[in-house]
Amino acid sequence: MKPYVFSLNEMNITIQIVYILLTYLLGAIPFGYILTLYFTGKNIMETGSGNIGSTNVKKVAGKNIAIMAQLLDILKGFLPVAVYLYFLRNEKEMAEYYLYLVALATILGHDFSVFLKFKGGKGVNTTLGASVLIAPYSVFISVAIYFIVKWRFKYVSLGAITLGIALPLVELIIHGLSLTFYYLLVCTIIIIFLHRTNIKRLINKQELSS
Repeated sequence: MKPYVFSLNEMNITIQIVYILLTYLLGAIPFGYILTLYFTGKNIMETGSGNIGSTNVKKVAGKNIAIMAQLLDILKGFLPVAVYLYFLRNEKEMAEYYLYLVALATILGHDFSVFLKFKGGKGVNTTLGASVLIAPYSVFISVAIYFIVKWRFKYVSLGAITLGIALPLVELIIHGLSLTFYYLLVCTIIIIFLHRTNIKRLINKQELSS
């Protein structure tokens, strides 16, 4: 009986699946949790808002640690997409939508980390890192909107929610309907879902200002 030999197409699919899993695991590394625990000895999930994102890191561990966490969260979104775009996308077997699966894998890794029992952050920084090479104009314009909203209303959460909503809208205005628009729309839904408690506090005027 001859041993089974993988076809080139089957090998390619296997590589794609493995890359998605590795991307998820990279996204799942909870830098905010690790840095706060290392520098302060505190469990950030039991302190402040309980979120592992840079906003809570700033409250618990200080500005410098928060900046480190923010940059690392952006980087873990950026790297898998960059590797795909510059080394893998010319492979003929790669489906057009695979790029968006890579980006979503690292975002979902951050938001629902296997290392934190599928808890995590709210994904704004990782979303920006994963999306900047896919939709640079939409990302930079949305970030500008975030800073304007945060400056005007003094709420980080409101700025983040507005940024999330702006991402697909800006993309739609600039490039119309596309896979990138639908990808950013999914990102928006995730961001809004993870900010649902902030939305309730904003409506009830109970949200803490930045």
